[in-house]
Amino acid sequence: MGIIRNLRKRCAEPAVDKHGRSDRFAALFLKLMPNTKSAERRMRNSARKQMRNRSVKTRLKSMEKRYNAALKGGKKEEAQAALRNALSAFDKAVKGGVIPRGTADRKKSRLTVRLASLK
Repeated sequence: MGIIRNLRKRCAEPAVDKHGRSDRFAALFLKLMPNTKSAERRMRNSARKQMRNRSVKTRLKSMEKRYNAALKGGKKEEAQAALRNALSAFDKAVKGGVIPRGTADRKKSRLTVRLASLK
């Protein structure tokens, strides 16, 4: 009982990440108490992977936005550099298992076609 009380005490205040969003894992942990040590470890690992995946996906979206802004501005050299960075980031996200290979290929193809249409 002492462990649950300590968890509730620690999680009573909503945890906030660096962007000011509340940490949903703390609230989730109060609802789902693991029954075994391995389940507890899986919860920790899942939370860690979720945070990493979220940051990688956010980074991908911001790179796409940077590329689209360069295209709209008509800055061809800047768009080419942004495209190179975005393609590399998509490949790294696939390698890390964050997004599926087909999703990355589709997005890379569409970004490349948009640059070709600018020329």
